[in-house]
Amino acid sequence: MTTPTMGQACCHGATETPSTTDMERELAQELTALRRKLSVAALLTALVMLSSLPHMLGRHSLPFLPAWFTSPWSQLVLTTPVLFWCGREFFSGAWSAFRQHSADMNTLVATGTGIAYLSSILTTVAPDLLRKQGLPADVYYETAAVILSLILLGRLLEARARGQTSEAIRHLLQLQPPSARVIRDGVPVEIPVSLVVVGDHVQVRPGEKVPVDGVVEEGSSWVEESMLTGEPTPVAKAPGDEVIGASMNRSGSFTFRASRVGGDTVLAQIVELVRQAQSSRTRVQRLADQVVGWFVPVVIAIAIAAFVAWFLVSGNPVLAMVFLVSVLVIACPCALGLTTPTSIMVASGKGAENGLIFRSAEALETAGTVRTIVLDKTGTLTRGQPEVTDFERLNGGALPADALLALTAALESRSEHPLAEAIVTYARSQLKDGSMPAVEGFEAVAGRGVQGVVAGQQVRVGTPRWFEELGIDTAALKPLVDRLEAAACSVATVMVDGRIEACFGVADPLKSSSEAAVAALRRLGLQVVMLSGDARRTAEVVAAQVGIERVIAEVRPADKSSVIRKLQEQGEGPVAMVGDGINDAPALAQADVGIAMGTGTDVAIAASDITLISGNLAGVPAAIELSRAAMANIRQNLFFAFAYNVAGIPIAAGLLFPFTGWLLSPVIAGAAMAFSSVSVVSNALRLRRFQPAPLPKAA
Repeated sequence: MTTPTMGQACCHGATETPSTTDMERELAQELTALRRKLSVAALLTALVMLSSLPHMLGRHSLPFLPAWFTSPWSQLVLTTPVLFWCGREFFSGAWSAFRQHSADMNTLVATGTGIAYLSSILTTVAPDLLRKQGLPADVYYETAAVILSLILLGRLLEARARGQTSEAIRHLLQLQPPSARVIRDGVPVEIPVSLVVVGDHVQVRPGEKVPVDGVVEEGSSWVEESMLTGEPTPVAKAPGDEVIGASMNRSGSFTFRASRVGGDTVLAQIVELVRQAQSSRTRVQRLADQVVGWFVPVVIAIAIAAFVAWFLVSGNPVLAMVFLVSVLVIACPCALGLTTPTSIMVASGKGAENGLIFRSAEALETAGTVRTIVLDKTGTLTRGQPEVTDFERLNGGALPADALLALTAALESRSEHPLAEAIVTYARSQLKDGSMPAVEGFEAVAGRGVQGVVAGQQVRVGTPRWFEELGIDTAALKPLVDRLEAAACSVATVMVDGRIEACFGVADPLKSSSEAAVAALRRLGLQVVMLSGDARRTAEVVAAQVGIERVIAEVRPADKSSVIRKLQEQGEGPVAMVGDGINDAPALAQADVGIAMGTGTDVAIAASDITLISGNLAGVPAAIELSRAAMANIRQNLFFAFAYNVAGIPIAAGLLFPFTGWLLSPVIAGAAMAFSSVSVVSNALRLRRFQPAPLPKAA
């Protein structure tokens, strides 16, 4: 790993945030343009629909609508800006596809709306030409306008979902403090963090963030690294220990030597991992475009063939044009454009009712295909809040339990360590009298425990290892310590006046839903893996409690995304990752589906595809079930979208006309297209009845 020079560090600090700001500015401009175009299109389309109301009702006029308003010329004026201003991108996209000898959704949209528009202009300009041939002089302006408006709505929803990918990077960048206090010529100097170079000595005071990575040289403290590691317990830092940039100094002051700055810091590497994982994703929604790729040329070929055939047979160009327009109108992409958006919107709303927020249609599609699901331990399977689970007296105890708890709580109340907070909370819940004796000579021994004089007695609370270092025989503690550690507990031992009195077992309890949720995931046929930075013994104990057989432990934050990538490369994908900490953000982004707990950090949520608002793990199987239901619904919608069209195309082309005299006019073709759309929407609305399966009862 190379170390950047000061110039490189400056460049890193100067370019990260502006690039993200540029991305957000471009997104805001795109969303503003889409909203403006959709608003105009919706308004004009509503007016066109109102103008065509007499024709729809089979009447020449309506008393509340003036004749000039219901004229085809008025509809032409209203529809033209919808197509050529609001829908300009569709036509330019279709032209680009044509130049590349391909066809996509833009081709179908442009072809369908363009033909409907042009044939309507012909009818508007020369209606008598059709009437002389005994054909109705119908216009299809409302068809073109409605199609464009619906497709624009889908584009707007897609853009909003796509733009959220930059939020994760922005939140990560905001973690780093803007300045650092560096010792220059023996004097502390406040400088921009981008100017810190390797070898600088940096001071950090209580309540401040560590600006860059480094090694402590002077002082000691407890540093909160949960924003990077996901672990709730602050870590003791003393000379020789490594500190990570963006972590929070809880107590004490220290000076460290900068070892990694700029793009080499852990935070910068996490930012880069998130960026790479997000940018490397491919779009899942290709089914419609793949179908359109062959459907559009076939439909156009059929329409042209019908025109040529009927012109040669009848010599009537107007009749041939009716067949041409009928084929293209009945193949119009209105229903096809609704197949995915309607199901996605209904499913997303149903997900929100169940506390599931899908960031994009891609996430909703992919979740149901997941084969392997990786669960982070802390804050995902567990609550992320240490609690006292065991309080064991030793040798009968020389002090009454209440007195011992009061002494312990009084001493621990001076400490800011979360384990101490858990012990104080437990003691207060057990004591009838909330008052505590006075503490004198309080001292915190980094990484070991605390000591002081309480009510005239020497009290120490700390790890068994600390007492061993003090030369105290702890052999009698070993069976108890082994039992507590086997239960994934941290052990705090209490000694009063040189006599070991008790042990506390402090653990991060499992969420009540964890075991049942894991069982539900296995019932869905998924392979469940637990990923943790904890020691293997502790991780395996927790995994066994919830029924997980495969454990990947002792994984550093920056390596979590590599684990996900390895699972994908081994053919175990699609892979879903469930986490809640900033350290999980790269893995969430790398996974095919990232699922964040709503109780976690903003960065994890922003980097994820799905957010569980309540933080309840039961939402994970529910999200997968909803995804599978939505995808089944979309496949059904595709059938409805094409069934009427494919069945109607031969009739629209006039294959039955010589034998039955049936002529599928563009109006009937438009009705079939509309009925296809109604079928799609009605089928999508069935998703409102979705309910996740009940969780299995915990063993």
